[in-house]
Amino acid sequence: QVQLVESGGGLVQAGGSLRLSCTVSGRTFSNYVMGWFRQAPGKEREFVARSWSGGSTSYANSVKGRFTISRDNAKNTVYLQMNSLKPEDTAVYYCTAGTTPAPNSWGQGTQVTVSS
Repeated sequence: QVQLVESGGGLVQAGGSLRLSCTVSGRTFSNYVMGWFRQAPGKEREFVARSWSGGSTSYANSVKGRFTISRDNAKNTVYLQMNSLKPEDTAVYYCTAGTTPAPNSWGQGTQVTVSS
């Protein structure tokens, strides 16, 4: 079973930056579609970004131009660089993995809090 371990969350002021990391167990990381989702208090979980095994990426409109997803297949790790953070980015961020865009493995989540 694939295990995902996230790190890098924390408290940051509006306009600041954070980088989330997610390390994945398993020998076929390069084949996975990796993603980031988030859930704010009182809201439904939402898609943030996705990295396809072939290298292409996609983003939610709310983060496009501010967030960047990247992956290091040699380290079995996917990253989410978050710049120009806004208070509305405050949420628990989840790393996901799957062989299709619909994730079938989730991390435990990491809290990101952006103060105004």
